[in-house]
Amino acid sequence: MAEKTYPMTAEGKEKLEKELENMKLVKRPEVIDRIKIARSFGDLSENSEYESAKDEQSNLESRIVQVENMLRYAEIIDSDAIAPDEVAVGRTVTFLEDGEDEAESYQIVGAAEADPFAGKISNESPIAEALIGKHIGDQVSIQTPGGTMDVKITEVK
Repeated sequence: MAEKTYPMTAEGKEKLEKELENMKLVKRPEVIDRIKIARSFGDLSENSEYESAKDEQSNLESRIVQVENMLRYAEIIDSDAIAPDEVAVGRTVTFLEDGEDEAESYQIVGAAEADPFAGKISNESPIAEALIGKHIGDQVSIQTPGGTMDVKITEVK
C-alpha cells in the first residue's frame, strides 16, 4: 500500500520543519528536565508533577512522529504548473455565495497547514474539494455539513 502524501506549500513545509526543530531542541529537553525534577520528589505513585510531565512527553513524542511523517511524505505543490485562473492547493480563491453581498476568500492548503481562523482551509475540506480544478467564473455547488452552497468563483491568486 502506498503511503499517504501530504500536499503542502513550500511555506507550510518550512513551518513544519521549524516546529519539528523546536520540539526536538527546546521542548524535548524541557520535558526531560521536568521529569527529572518530578522524580526527585520521591514516591512516583502519587506524584502528579511526574504524571503530568510523562503525559506531556508522550504527547510531544507523538507529535514529533506525526510531523516527521508529514515531512517525509510531503508533496510540495508547484502552483506555477497550473493555469493562473484554476483553483488549486496553494492558491487563494474568492467566491460569492448566491444571495450574499460579501465575497469569501480562502487559501487552499494541505491538511497539515490548515488554519480556518487564518483563512487557510484543508484541500480535504468539502469547500476545497468542490472548488479545486474549477476556474474563475465557474458556478459551483458545494455540499457542506450545513447544507448546499451555490457559489461563483470571482478570483484566484
